[in-house]
Amino acid sequence: MSESSLHQFRLPNETSDYRAARDSLLAAEIELRRQTEKVAAMRRDLPPGGPVREDYVFDELGGDGSVRQVPLSALFGDKDTLAVYSFMYGPAMENACPSCTAVLDSLNGASQHVNQPISFVVVAKSPIERIAAYAKERGWSHLRLLSSASNAFNRDYGGETESGGQMPALNVFTRKDGTVRHFYNAELLFAPWDPGQHPRHVDVIWPVWGLLDFTPSGRPDDWEPQRSYDT
Repeated sequence: MSESSLHQFRLPNETSDYRAARDSLLAAEIELRRQTEKVAAMRRDLPPGGPVREDYVFDELGGDGSVRQVPLSALFGDKDTLAVYSFMYGPAMENACPSCTAVLDSLNGASQHVNQPISFVVVAKSPIERIAAYAKERGWSHLRLLSSASNAFNRDYGGETESGGQMPALNVFTRKDGTVRHFYNAELLFAPWDPGQHPRHVDVIWPVWGLLDFTPSGRPDDWEPQRSYDT
């Protein structure tokens, strides 16, 4: 092991040139890990956000097929933190957003774990029956799905433009002493993008790009996730 190497693990038939380059990359990955934790700590240390201006009421489909109304404050359950993903599937859209679909395909499995320490829900602007039908088609059995068709939640929290266009958004809310406050919005979506980059505002919850980042070709320039593929 060279003096500059950070560990003793070696791969079959690797060359000294490969190991030197990999050690340099590893040092950069360690710095990235530190920076990631630094940013996460800064996020956790945000001061209290603004109180929600209304207790938004969402439509939810019950187990018996009936539609019930659920206020935002009730979505916390017995938790103090609520994460809400706004899914691009408005009533004027012929199809659901493929990228949002890819995100939720992954979160469907993860949500049963995430919902242990916090509450997590998915909101879209379409009628709840349409959302539920698409969820059944995708096999989303673990996501809690809600319709914001009758409220301004999406507009207020970055999930909808002034003209009614749907946007992807991740928002986090907290509840303390009976007061619900906004905590975080993935605002990288609104910030300038560096040339050749995706907005990357929710990449940390979307494993498709994370896995492709480990490959020689990286993220394809001419490919985006689709709702279905010819196999």
